[in-house]
Order: sequence, then C-alpha cells, then structure tokens
Amino acid sequence: MELIEIASADDARLDDYRGLTDTALRAVSEPAGGLYIAESAKVIERAVAARHRPRSVMVQRRWVDGIRSLLVEHDVPVYVVPDEVAESVTGFAVHRGAIASMHRPTLPSVADIVADASLVLLLEGIGDHTNVCDPKTRVPDSSQRSRSRIAILEGLADHANVGSAMRNAAALGVDAVLVTPTCSDPLYRRSVRVSMGTVFQVPWTRIPEWPAGIDELKDAGYVVAGMTLGEGAITLDELVAEDHEKLAMVFGTEGDGITPATDRLLDRRVTIPMTGGVDSLNVAAATAVTFYATR
Repeated sequence: MELIEIASADDARLDDYRGLTDTALRAVSEPAGGLYIAESAKVIERAVAARHRPRSVMVQRRWVDGIRSLLVEHDVPVYVVPDEVAESVTGFAVHRGAIASMHRPTLPSVADIVADASLVLLLEGIGDHTNVCDPKTRVPDSSQRSRSRIAILEGLADHANVGSAMRNAAALGVDAVLVTPTCSDPLYRRSVRVSMGTVFQVPWTRIPEWPAGIDELKDAGYVVAGMTLGEGAITLDELVAEDHEKLAMVFGTEGDGITPATDRLLDRRVTIPMTGGVDSLNVAAATAVTFYATR
C-alpha cells in the first residue's frame, strides 16, 4: 500500500468517493465502472477476507494505522485526507474513518449457487441494500449437508432491507442469496453497511430470468414456498412440520408482496400468523423469523 496525502476535495483521485449520499446514488447504478464502496474498517476487512480486490482507500488520518494492517498484502493507493475533505467529497460525515473503492467480483451462475448450497436466499427486486456474505468462510462441507433452504426476495426496493436480509442469512445459516433483476444491489453502499459486511460471507448471484427461474429451482428438487397473505396459505409452523429436504422461500416486495406471476408458480403459500391487528412484518423481519423457524 502507498500512503498519499491529499488536502483538496477537488483532487480527481478521489472521484470514486464523490457524492456518495443516498439521494445522489439512487439516480445512478452504484457504483460505475465495476466498483462498489466498502465503508468502515470492519467492512473493508470482511471484503478483503472474501478475496475482493481494493482499488483504493480514502482514510482520515487518525485511522491510518488500522487500515495499514488490513492492506499489507495489497499494492493500492491509500488517500489520507482531513475530516473536512472526506465530508466534502462524500457528501456526509464520515464517522467510521475509512472508505474503500472495491472491484466487483464476477458473480457465479445460478446453477453453481444451487449446486453448492445447502441453504440459499433469493432476493428478487430488493431495493434496500442495507437488508442485503462468502461461502468459503461459512458453508459446511457437502458431506455434512442434509437439508437445503433457498429464499427468494421479490421486488424489494429498500436498500436497508437488502442489507438486513443478508445479515439475517449469514446469522441464521442461509447458504446463499439469489437476487432477481429488479432487486436492489446487495453491493450498494447502504446495503453493505447495514449488513456489516456479511454480504461478503453468504454466496449470492443474480437470477437472470424471473419468475421463469423458479423452474430451475424445481428441477433441482426444491419445493417453492411463497410468504404471502393470499388465500390458501398454510402457517409457517405447518410448513416447518412438512420438513422439506430442499426448500425455496419467496419473500415479496415491501409494498405489494409477491407478484401474481410468481404466485401462480408456487408449490406452497405460507403466512406468519399475526396478532394485535397487524397484518404483516417488515420483509427484513419476516426473513429473520422464517430463517430461524426453518433452520
């Protein structure tokens, strides 16, 4: 690593970090050029541990020593800036000291994800990156696997929900995440931050065709269950009692839930019973409850 002092917010070398506010980034595909942003030393550490390659790091002076220990094997520029420069460039107060511009990894195919998974989370259309980890650090040896779960999040628009879902997947033993074409990016800055870097621990990829991709899951032996308030739904407890060896769980978008096209292809419709006049949970909370119940 090479330490480079930068005193001006106008320096072109900081362009990867310019205008990172949620308002600015919602208008573009974040980030451009096959990059994503990792925020804080903990998140950067997890990204590097997952063998993701940093392009550069912007760090405030008091955090230099911590970043130095993370990048001993990486020949990348580390831009050391005053606090006011960091805030001016990004558009927000950088409280965690360091932000890295990371090269995006090549995503595996859906077939590879399904073949390797004992648990899979599919995020369809999730818009909140905060609710949205790497299999090499967590997935058990295939000889020890007896059951496989796949979850599908459909049409979510809140980046925080994506990051939270990814964190729930990591914490509760889900092996992988599939995100549909309309799902928000798990590597969006806010998603990565909310996930606390666990997005690098759970294997994930995009499923290019949805809901047609359900057929690929069924061909692999999965029972596809959609979390819904629709008619004909069984309870989550009843789904658990069925004890499916391979289970794919579909979670719909924050507002409208599962799309009619997806609903028509489901093997099971499942609901989490509510009390107190509440009709449903936030989708991130629903993933946590369902992942725990079906573990």
